[in-house]
Formats: sequence, C-alpha cells, structure tokens
Amino acid sequence: MTCARAQREAMEHYLIGPYGVLSEKSRGRLTAEEECDVRTCFQRDVDRITHSKSFRRLKHKTQVFLQPEGDHYRTRLTHTLEVSRLARTVARALMLNEDLAEAIALGHDLGHTPFGHAGERALNAIYEPGFKHYEQSLRVVDVLERDGKGLNLCYETRMGILNHTHGAPDDTPEATTVRLCDRIAYINHDLDDSIRAGIIKAESVPEIIRQNCGERNSERIDSLISDLIENSRDGVMQMSPKMKETFDFFHKYMYADVYKNPIAKHEESKVEGILSRLYDSYVKYPEKMTADFVAVVERDGRERAAVDYISGMTDGYAMEKYSELFIPFAWTVK
Repeated sequence: MTCARAQREAMEHYLIGPYGVLSEKSRGRLTAEEECDVRTCFQRDVDRITHSKSFRRLKHKTQVFLQPEGDHYRTRLTHTLEVSRLARTVARALMLNEDLAEAIALGHDLGHTPFGHAGERALNAIYEPGFKHYEQSLRVVDVLERDGKGLNLCYETRMGILNHTHGAPDDTPEATTVRLCDRIAYINHDLDDSIRAGIIKAESVPEIIRQNCGERNSERIDSLISDLIENSRDGVMQMSPKMKETFDFFHKYMYADVYKNPIAKHEESKVEGILSRLYDSYVKYPEKMTADFVAVVERDGRERAAVDYISGMTDGYAMEKYSELFIPFAWTVK
C-alpha cells in the first residue's frame, strides 16, 4: 500500500507549478532522517516549528508597542500567524509549495529578542560580533531547540528563515513570498495598531495609501496581496509599478511616523540598559542561566550563551530576571 506521504508527493506534481519546490526534490536536512509515512518533509518542518518552545514564547514578545494596554495589539506570535496565512494564500494562487511557505513563515522570527527591534538593536550594540534576529532565528532551529539538538529542518526552510529580511540571489519563490508577505503584514497591522493606540488618526493616513490600497486594514492587505498575485509570473514575484511605488511609500511612511515616533517609542531608551546589565551579569555568572545553557557555555563561550539566553526571553521574563538580579526585595515586617 502506498503511504500517505508518497501519495501527497505524487499530487504535488499536479498542484505545484514549474517554479515551486517539490517536497521530494528538497536538498534535505543537516542530518539525514528516515522519511515520515504520513507527512512530506516540509509538513514535518511546520510541525516541528509549531511545537517548539521558541514558537510558544512568541506570544509574549513585543511586535511594536512595549507592554501595550489592551488585548488586541499584535504580538510577535500573531504577526507570525498573519504572515503564515498570507504566504499560504499567495503560494496556493501561484502554484507554489504551501507547506514550505508556511514553514518559513512560522520560523522566520523565532530568534527575535524581547522588546522587539529595540531589543535587537540593544544586543547588536552589546555583543561585539553583532546580532541580527534573522541569523538568530536560524541558530534557534539549528542549535538551540530540543536541548541543543536543533529541529533539523530542511535546507529550503532554513535558508528561507535566514534570508527573510533581505533576500538572497538563490531564494526559492516560496522564500520570496514569505519575505514580501512579512513586509505586507507588518506595515499594515502596525498601522492598524497605531490607529488603535491613537498615535495616528485614520484620516491622516496619506492619500496615496488610502486611494491605492484602501481605507481599512483588510482592504489594504487585500489590495497588496491581490496585486502581487496578479503581477507575479514565471517564478518572479513582483507588484505592478503603481502598487510597488505605493508599497515603498507606505513602508517609508511607517518608519517615519510609527517606528521612530517618540510617543510609540518613549520607553525603548530603557531597553539597552536592561539588556546590557543582564548580559554583563550572565557573562560574569553563567551559572545564573538555566541548566540547558551549560552546554552552550562550554561549546560557544559565555558571551554567546548570554546572548542566546537573553534573546530567547519574553518581555515579561526579561523584566522578571532584571528585577530578581538588580532590584532589592522590600523588607517584610512580621
């Protein structure tokens, strides 16, 4: 009897076009494994990422706003899920490998720091070799997960995660899909959150965005995704010239009016102080890190282990450890 995986791989020849990556054509894993009877290799990558500890921690990591008051602001996890859904939609419409696109999308931000990009900038300044969240995401899946064994993901998933910010010449169409959907997702949901927070008024959004993309969050996303699908062909992912101009303007507008907005970012100046003190403490006293980082210290040194430990923290855990290490407990009178 033919196994379910083999049946799915056979179906992919009909479902995936000439520019998509067939599961059976994957370049494989860092360590060879016996194939699953039920799932393709990229389906297994999706499952391994979804069940990882680093994926679960994303729900308590900042997207844009530090410690927002309200239940409806995006976190790093909800951002990841939005990117995943957009990437699957585009991949299906263009006859690419949906499972590969989903795996890349779910894993692309696993290496993000507490406190969002403020935390990334802080660790990059603190750690002499430098810190980039996309490089850390690959390190998480290759080295840190499963008590140092890593998730042993497929080559295509790993490279899509590594290159999701800037791209690479040999990107698969699925990797490019995730990179574009990541940007489409975050500029739109960050604008939506900024309007909800009162940082930007809906009527003050520039006319070029409102006219070419729409007035509401769903309209804007639909316009950009639909344009991307309609104008991508022969394995080349692209928007129409008009929408590309709007998209680039939208991106610059968000950096100027939101990502560098003093109201939205007034607490970020404290982040480097918090993370630098944690880093100095863990480098000096590595035994204060959890036991699973002993092997990282022995293999890669205290500095690298401290960066790995801190970058994996949620916002709340970083504050908890900072308080534990540097803020005296109040005297209790009985």
